Amino acid sequence: MRTTLRISRAAAVFTAIGALALTGCGDGGDGKDKTDSGAGSDKSGSTVALPELDGQKLSVAAVWTGAEQANFVKVLKEFESRTGAEVTFVPAQDPIVNFLGTKIAGGQPPDVAMIPQVGAIQQAAQKKWAKPVGPEAKAQLAKNYAKVWQDLGAVDGTQYGVYFKAANKSLVWYNAKAFENAGAAEPKTWKDFLKTAETISASGVTPVSVGGADGWTLTDWFENVYLSQAGPEKYDQLAQHKIKWTDPSVKDALTTLAQLFGKPSLIAGGADGALQTEFPASVTQTFTGGDQPKAAMVYEGDFVSVNIAQTKTKIGTDAKVFPFPAVGAESPVVTGGDAAVALKDGKGAQALLTWLASTDAAKIMAGQGGFISPNKALDAAAYPNEVQRTMAKALIGAGDSVRFDMSDQAPQSFGGTPGKGEWKTLQDFLKNPKDIAGTQAKLESDAAKAYKS
Repeated sequence: MRTTLRISRAAAVFTAIGALALTGCGDGGDGKDKTDSGAGSDKSGSTVALPELDGQKLSVAAVWTGAEQANFVKVLKEFESRTGAEVTFVPAQDPIVNFLGTKIAGGQPPDVAMIPQVGAIQQAAQKKWAKPVGPEAKAQLAKNYAKVWQDLGAVDGTQYGVYFKAANKSLVWYNAKAFENAGAAEPKTWKDFLKTAETISASGVTPVSVGGADGWTLTDWFENVYLSQAGPEKYDQLAQHKIKWTDPSVKDALTTLAQLFGKPSLIAGGADGALQTEFPASVTQTFTGGDQPKAAMVYEGDFVSVNIAQTKTKIGTDAKVFPFPAVGAESPVVTGGDAAVALKDGKGAQALLTWLASTDAAKIMAGQGGFISPNKALDAAAYPNEVQRTMAKALIGAGDSVRFDMSDQAPQSFGGTPGKGEWKTLQDFLKNPKDIAGTQAKLESDAAKAYKS
């Protein structure tokens, strides 16, 4: 598995970052690119050269839905405007490797797929589905991306993925009114987090919303606790299955997590309710209901803002955010992301990769909110609010010191499949957090099978 890194201090998310070299140098035109002043172009002109693709029909598959899908379609529409191609968005399902396998077996693969797991990119390359990134897209990557993001999209030295979207997955969002009514303050440590939860509970509001119906949210809870408590070296070892899930460090992290999961009164709906709550609802129920929301806090990444936008809540005033509390010496910062991978040979697919690696494409998506780009050349002013700008600056300012989501590095059968592997076992743990040894044994059994295959 590919080695990953981490942001040294989560406090950086909420600390002013020094001036970044955010430039958008234009590519030399060859007379064949379209650079009309569409939604993604600066007044000074395009930052990327694209070929004429008049009449070509292309498709892009992704698991994105709702507002996220709609925002991405705007990026594709601008590509159409600049090239003359026609691009169709293809809704995909998790696990995306299985979805793509069905499409490929049927002779109808999409031209490009947005793949959310490092392990899935590796599988696509090993199955020879993925096509290497061409020179034009590579040039955009070299200009706009830190080395770590290029490495995450490479397999055995060959570039296959273009990371279009990144995520800071170490944030706790909270209902400011609920905190104010309870007299609660933003906690900095796990111990303080639990005390804050009790304070809010005493005010008559359930403190924490958990989207347990989606197993991936539970892997994120575990990873943040584990990274802060066990440290980066152990994190890398567990991510690569160089240590077993029966390791004492895993026991410690599950024991810590059980301090929350083992108190149903602290979780909206208790364990049973959480297991029936999908991620979008876990957010919206935190920011609706006036003075009596179903929960005061919800943990997840920067993309939570997309779901908050579906309510009447204003980010920065009604909805605020603090770093995931420190369990060990430092607060953790875990990142995730979605990479564009070409599944067909041809000029169109490569042009899409080039476009998605450009600053112009990133600017369109950033302006919609609920999105962070790993593109270091994107001006932070492209983001719609200071919360988004601060999180983006922290990610870019960290450079190569980011650590990727652990479950997204694992084989998809273990770390990325609904109802199986880590997702299912952590759902069972949420229901019965006393069974730490049984949880470890099941995680190790499933991991051993997945990594061997």
